[in-house]
Amino acid sequence: MGAPPTVGVALSRSSTVLRSRHARIQTVTAVRRVHRALLWQLCLLPMLCTLASAGDRYALVVTGASGGAQYAEKYDQWRNEFVQLLQGPLAYPEDHVLVLAEEEFAGAQKATRENVRSAVTSLRPRVTKDDVLLVVLVGHGSGTDVGEAKFNLVGPDLSAHDWAELLAPLPGRLVFIDSASGSFPFIQELSAKNHVVITANDSAAQTFETVMPPFLLAAFKDDAADLDKNGRTSVWEAFAFMSARVRDYFDQRAQLATEHPVLDDDGDGVGHLVDEQSSDGPLARVTYLKADPPIVDTGDPVRTAQLRRRAELNTAIEELRARKSLMSPDDYETALEKLLLELARIDRSLKSKS
Repeated sequence: MGAPPTVGVALSRSSTVLRSRHARIQTVTAVRRVHRALLWQLCLLPMLCTLASAGDRYALVVTGASGGAQYAEKYDQWRNEFVQLLQGPLAYPEDHVLVLAEEEFAGAQKATRENVRSAVTSLRPRVTKDDVLLVVLVGHGSGTDVGEAKFNLVGPDLSAHDWAELLAPLPGRLVFIDSASGSFPFIQELSAKNHVVITANDSAAQTFETVMPPFLLAAFKDDAADLDKNGRTSVWEAFAFMSARVRDYFDQRAQLATEHPVLDDDGDGVGHLVDEQSSDGPLARVTYLKADPPIVDTGDPVRTAQLRRRAELNTAIEELRARKSLMSPDDYETALEKLLLELARIDRSLKSKS
C-alpha cells in the first residue's frame, strides 16, 4: 500500500531540498578548492616556500676514541669530510663549527669529557631560539641500558643522560645524530620539544660497528636525496636517503642488517624507522642544515616587516604541510586557506610598492 499523497509530496520536497543543499555544499567546496589552488599558484609557487630562517647554524662534530688504527683512519676521514661539507656547500662560518677528535690538531681539540663540556658551554651564549645546532657523534658506543649508554671519548666518557643535561639549556633547535654503535638509548634521553634525534640503531642489542656515517655525508651531496626537489635537503630527506643506503648495504652483501636508523622529533622518546607510520617527521621535514640568507633591513620599516612576515608564513605553510597526515582534511584546508590568504595580501602589498 503506497504512502498518502500528502506524505509523498512531503517526501519529494524533502528529497529535493536535500539534493539542493548537497549540491550547494559540493559547489562551495569545489569553489574553495579552486580558490586555494589559485592562491597556491599565484602567491606560493613563485616564492617556492623557501622556508626562510633568520637563524644561524652551529655544529659540534665529535669523533671519539677509535680503538684501533683501522677505525681511526675511517673516523678521521668522515670527520674531515663532514667539516668540509659544513664549511663549504652548507656555508657554516668557520667559527660556527666546533671539532673534537681523538688527537688534537689545528682546528680541533681532543675529544675528552672536559672539552665536550667546554664546547657546549661556549655555545650557550651564542645559540638563540631561532638558531639550529647540529651535533654529530662518530665512533663507538657502549652500554645497553638508557642509564648506562655512553659515547666513547678519550678518557672518561659521557653518558646519554650527560649529553642531554649539557644540551638542555640551549634554546635553539637541536639536531642530534649519534652514528655510533650502541646509540639507540640516546633517543629516549635526548628527546624533547624542538629536538630532532637520529640514532644508527633501533635496539639496544645492536652494538656492532656502524656503516651509517658515509651515507649521512652522501645525503647532503647527492641530488637524489632532495625528494621534493626544492633545491636543498631537509633532515628528514637525509634520514630517508641514509636509511635506504644502509638497508642496501646489507642487502647487497646478503647479510643480516645489524643497524636500523631511527628518528624521533615529536618529543615522546620513541624513535621510528623511516617507513613506519608515526607522528615523527614533521619537524625534521622543515629543518635544514643550511640557512637561508637573512632578511636585511630595506630602509622601509613596513616593507621589512612584511618581508619577515612573509618568511614566517612560508615557514608556517611548510610546517602545516609536514603535519597534514596528522590532521583532518577540513582542519588542514581551513588552516592552509588562512595562511594563503594572508600571504596573498602581503604579496600584493609588496608588489604595489615595488
